[in-house]
Amino acid sequence: MSIRRADSLGGRAAIVGIGATEFSKDSGRSELKLAVEAVRAALDDAGLTPADVDGLVTFTMDTSPEITVAQAAGIGELSFFSRIHYGGGAACATVQQAALAVATGIADVVVCYRAFNERSGRRFGSGVQRREPTAEGAALGWNLPYGLLTPASWVAMAARRYLHAYGLGPEVFGHVAVLDRRHAARNTAAYFHGKPITLADHAASRWIVDPLRLLDCCQETDGGQALVVTSVERARDLPRPPAVVVAAAQGAGRSQEQMTSYYRDGLTGLPETAVVARQLWRSSGLSPADIDVGILYDHFTPFVLMQLEEFGFCGPGEGGAFVAADALPLNTHGGQLGEAYLHGMNGIAEAVRQIRGTSVNQVAGAARTLVTAGTGVPTSGLVLGADG
Repeated sequence: MSIRRADSLGGRAAIVGIGATEFSKDSGRSELKLAVEAVRAALDDAGLTPADVDGLVTFTMDTSPEITVAQAAGIGELSFFSRIHYGGGAACATVQQAALAVATGIADVVVCYRAFNERSGRRFGSGVQRREPTAEGAALGWNLPYGLLTPASWVAMAARRYLHAYGLGPEVFGHVAVLDRRHAARNTAAYFHGKPITLADHAASRWIVDPLRLLDCCQETDGGQALVVTSVERARDLPRPPAVVVAAAQGAGRSQEQMTSYYRDGLTGLPETAVVARQLWRSSGLSPADIDVGILYDHFTPFVLMQLEEFGFCGPGEGGAFVAADALPLNTHGGQLGEAYLHGMNGIAEAVRQIRGTSVNQVAGAARTLVTAGTGVPTSGLVLGADG
């Protein structure tokens, strides 16, 4: 089983195209149109056409089915199509699925996409309103009657325990918010372009759910993002430098639930992230010291600190100090707090830009990037690298 040994996927596929719509609070068009715009932009970036595509991958929480996107984008026959579950935890797994299809010859060119009107349409931050009866929903049912109705409230439980366990105050989360907004301020594609914040701004922002303030919570965004994956060999004939998939992994921990895993041994870490971390390091042969840029899923600031700790960049309870020290370039696009909330897909695009050398906050000599997907749920991760 790959959870116990290295896998052989690394080096066999690459991201060769990235494309996005503008990021807004009211797109004024359908989610299908957003998806098609992003897909076409990614293909243009890759120097490919819809006729080259034979695979599509998206999320289960998506209103634009693969066959509908294919039809609307002018894509013909498909030999591979797949959807990944668990919301933002799916982001990096879409690329993993695409890479698996390419590496095994099931498909030649696979496009991963995510598009939604998450601000003007269905707002995930509004919490649970109606839900079909499922085993998954039953787990939530233990918490909803006590007022835990929104993602922020679910994360707040773990965040409060984290602060208590390590003797910290809520201001420690502010380092993530300030860092993201600093990068977003230089990014013209970011919703918060030109709007950096300070730790004082973070501390003055209103409470959402103690210990989370407004500036600890990601945006709600309308938009679309797409990524094109093909073989490394084919990538070398395309116009853009490829971002090679060095390693890819999914992970779910013991006693895993969606955002409400309160009955595990502790609440100060992210066991699902630990599963992904072990697989990425094992399969890539790399360690935290080898990573040039980290693009960490930042739906809520506390989980960025926990991810750094689970990946071994710092010790338990040290994530805030690590971020404050700028010990690793993080979320150079501005993250989901500063650029846009696209369920992590825009973070993968930023990792590709760092490999290409085209980020607005470019890290000199960036050759290896770590990307993570949504936490608190079954999740995924990638290590992307330069070719050769």
